[in-house]
Amino acid sequence: MEYTDILVNIRKILRSINLESKRVQKEYGISIPQYLCLNYLNQQTEYKSTSTEIKKYLNLNASTVTGIISRLESKGFIAKLPNQGDKRSTFIYLTALGEKTVNSIPALLHEKLSDKLKKLPQSDLSKVQNSLELLVQFMEVEGVDASPLITPDGKINFD
Repeated sequence: MEYTDILVNIRKILRSINLESKRVQKEYGISIPQYLCLNYLNQQTEYKSTSTEIKKYLNLNASTVTGIISRLESKGFIAKLPNQGDKRSTFIYLTALGEKTVNSIPALLHEKLSDKLKKLPQSDLSKVQNSLELLVQFMEVEGVDASPLITPDGKINFD
């Protein structure tokens, strides 16, 4: 195996993610971060959350989450309603259109990857992690802020 094979494989992964993102945007009218927000709401009791909880779950800054919420609200996928217990805050609710949309999108690449990683023996999982850490070091991108799509327990945490 030559080192160029590694570079080609990295390009394949990046290209696949880019193509998937464009496909979801074109077919469903939402970005991957918007999908992740809708999916999070779809998993919540009463299909609701606060923007602070969404921010924490997606591991994004407040202004980015505000933009995601605004765009989803303007498309009718979510609704913001006052918190009856505390008028200073609002709840973000998944609408019927939002639920229909999020449930119509087939499993994304990172969800498929998560399912396969869960099935790996711990020793193989450690090898994958060590190899990726080495690549990050070689590329000198340790300090790049990149919110994880998947937590170790397989939950989506965002992009």
